[in-house]
Amino acid sequence: MDIPTAAVSGVPDPLPDGLLVLDVREDEEWDAGHVAGSVHVPLMELGARYAELAELSRAEQTLVVCRVGNRSAYAAGFLIQQGVDAVNLDGGLVAWQQAGRELVTDGDHPPMVL
Repeated sequence: MDIPTAAVSGVPDPLPDGLLVLDVREDEEWDAGHVAGSVHVPLMELGARYAELAELSRAEQTLVVCRVGNRSAYAAGFLIQQGVDAVNLDGGLVAWQQAGRELVTDGDHPPMVL
């Protein structure tokens, strides 16, 4: 299956209404820094938690992210099989941060990508 991808340069800033950012990294990675407004579901929990993700049905498109794009490609493939319009972020949050795009944290430390 070919997984659709989007380069950071192709993702509008600010993010448009109707675009859901789904972060599939582990908890400690999420805590270090994430895209503002994104939804966090670690890849290994995605299948079990898919039914509870009402955000997916409301979103026009889902941008799936991880550190460099490998885990998010698997997640995007799964979501596409479920009928979700999902796109993998090429280069992941490493590319996002390198492009100068904003990351946030829920704590008081500066955001970073682990």
